[in-house]
Amino acid sequence: MKTFYLVRHAKSSWDFPELNDIDRPLRKRGIKNAPEMGERLAARNIHPEVMVSSPAVRALETAKVIAKIIGYPEKNIIVDTKVYHGNVQELLDVVQSTGNQYDSLMLFGHNPGFTAFANLLANEQIDNIPTCGIFACKLPVELWSDVALGMGNTLFFDYPKKPFQRP
Repeated sequence: MKTFYLVRHAKSSWDFPELNDIDRPLRKRGIKNAPEMGERLAARNIHPEVMVSSPAVRALETAKVIAKIIGYPEKNIIVDTKVYHGNVQELLDVVQSTGNQYDSLMLFGHNPGFTAFANLLANEQIDNIPTCGIFACKLPVELWSDVALGMGNTLFFDYPKKPFQRP
């Protein structure tokens, strides 16, 4: 059994129009929300074995903040360009190429791909994974390469504006 987490990057800034999309940093709300969501993961005792992030500054900053809070070594965050605005197939490829020595994977990236992927992976009907939203599911496989759309069993869907229910 594998456990998979999708984390959409925290709210990003549009204050610097000269920056390329990939270089946009977090804005004040994102800087506030990322640690809050990290604390929610810690309260659920979630400690993924591998974290993969889009190379976008806003995604990697979110990953680093959450990693620190849940005790994941920042230097071990893997950056994968396929996650940057990845479509469902590209995201599935990232998941399927995860090393089987890991039983849990946390992916940091972007919409619209993340919402579409969550919906298709677990037969959900989520309208939108908001910024810093987290979708978690169990996957009934032994090998990541066996992950297929439609097989996920949702564990939780959480986001900053949703009241937190301690486990």
